[in-house]
Amino acid sequence: MAPQYQIRADYDADTIVVYQAYAPAIADAALREGRFVAPFSFHRMTWIKPSFLWLMHRSNWARKPGQERVLAVRITRQGWEDALSQAVLTTADPAAVAQAAVHVQWDPERSLRGAALNHYSIQVGIGRRLIRAFNDDWIVSLTDLTPQVRKAATMTQTGHATKAKRLFPAERVYPLPRTLEGLLSSGG
Repeated sequence: MAPQYQIRADYDADTIVVYQAYAPAIADAALREGRFVAPFSFHRMTWIKPSFLWLMHRSNWARKPGQERVLAVRITRQGWEDALSQAVLTTADPAAVAQAAVHVQWDPERSLRGAALNHYSIQVGIGRRLIRAFNDDWIVSLTDLTPQVRKAATMTQTGHATKAKRLFPAERVYPLPRTLEGLLSSGG
């Protein structure tokens, strides 16, 4: 049984993949430029999620209005850990949350069919003060996963869940520095 609060992600020695879902206009512009550009908003928090299945649940497999395109956003681990070091859990004191550059919340991880599991997945909200660093310094690459997401959804709906799983990114436990473990688990 997985620990209740644990980051699982697709990562390598230098980068980690987080997922976001956007309207086509935002995704197309970002993919063209290799970074987020207008109509992406730099004036609001952007949420990044290292759990592929959690984002599939959230975006209804790229079918939710405004979330029809799924992007894999490969960012530096240094940027990821810098964000986490500035994080405040959304369950903390409301005044602390309001002042935080980064918000972290833990939501139930999801199964292939969207059922809540007994362990949690991290969601990280990058606030306006850090969103330029996220975009300009942390992003290594953007990949459009929409075709594979739609194919996996169709396979799952037609009784081929095992084949659909082969299309998913490989996620494993992300090794957090001890200082971040304590910060992210307190109050969790």
